[in-house]
Amino acid sequence: MSLFRLVYREIWFRKLGFALGVLAVTIAVAALAGSLLLLNLHDRRTEEIVAAKETQTQAVMAKLEDEIRVITKNLGFNIRILPKDVNLLDFFAKDYADKYMPEEYVDRLANSKIVSINHLLPILQRKIDWPEEKIPALLLVGTRGEVPILAQDKKKAFIPAVPKGKIVLGNLLERGHQPGDAVVLHGRKFVIHKIQPRRGDQDDITAWIPLADAQEMFDKKGLINGMLALGCNCNADRLSVIRQEIMEILPETQVEEFETKATARAEARTKVAEEAKAAVAREQEHRAELRGEKEAFAALLVPLTLIAACAWVGLLAWSNVRERRAEIGLLRALGLRSVQLLTLFLSRAVLVGVTGAVPGLLLGVVVAASLGDGATAAEPGHVIGLLWIIVAAPLVAVLASWLAALSALRHDPANILQQETS
Repeated sequence: MSLFRLVYREIWFRKLGFALGVLAVTIAVAALAGSLLLLNLHDRRTEEIVAAKETQTQAVMAKLEDEIRVITKNLGFNIRILPKDVNLLDFFAKDYADKYMPEEYVDRLANSKIVSINHLLPILQRKIDWPEEKIPALLLVGTRGEVPILAQDKKKAFIPAVPKGKIVLGNLLERGHQPGDAVVLHGRKFVIHKIQPRRGDQDDITAWIPLADAQEMFDKKGLINGMLALGCNCNADRLSVIRQEIMEILPETQVEEFETKATARAEARTKVAEEAKAAVAREQEHRAELRGEKEAFAALLVPLTLIAACAWVGLLAWSNVRERRAEIGLLRALGLRSVQLLTLFLSRAVLVGVTGAVPGLLLGVVVAASLGDGATAAEPGHVIGLLWIIVAAPLVAVLASWLAALSALRHDPANILQQETS
């Protein structure tokens, strides 16, 4: 009788034992495959959630940074460019520079590749009286509006240009006038374009007019006595960076910074950047914690599943050997060699493993799909892992049955037959 027929007849006549073995492997494989699929799905879902939260956090932080940018923009200019020979003591005493530089400097700077400043505003200012309105002192500022920097995207102006023939008044200069009223300043007629709200600083006693009108009034055609700009948030030594860039282009100038405004702007933007990084770091830390919990769960579940499967299959194999003692003795007496007998038992174990692995794998996939909202992991790496389970199941069944099969070889067939017939 062939070995295959012996295996077939053994399984047929002991269907219950074989079925219990298949059931053991099916349950073990289903538990293992289902757990791995659920863990993989959990891992993938966690990554999706964290990625979504990171994107959401970055979007919120980007919006917050834009809002901070607008708020800090309202602080106004933080860089002042003056002629090189201006004495700063006189400048702060008078509130204007008594030295001048060519208006062409503005275009030269704007057409350069400078990146450390933007919102460039040329000005010609002087403190004068306003005899027609009986105002003893005001700061008159002539400007042609902001000049865009060629190397940068065009940005919305801080201060729009004053239209030709118009004047913008600080709050304390309105003297009962309203926008649209005509006023005369040192013999020149202007129409009030706008009256600024109260700011509580020098702007309340400042009047803005077109640069060309100021140059004519002061007899300074083609000249300005300052430029205002917004400096970058480069680094802690930003003024040195800005000053170096400007001095390379306009060596006949000097650069000063409004320290309070610059610091407030830098600190606000730095704080937002740090908070954005911290938020992302917190999400990444949370993701790492979830990953650790998943790995700890898998490290506990997988060994327990394998041990339970091996124990169950092994116990069934021992039971099978005990029930077949008479058959084993007879086969040995008829000349069945030890290798053939060992192959007989291990072949049965292989069939148990293969027969139980396939339905177990399908059952695991169904359970994972059900508990995972119908989603299963379909990545190539996961498919390969499931195929390895099918290969490993018969190997585990063989290992679990090995000792039981060896025990069948240790007994003398004569003793077995004598015990069975007595």
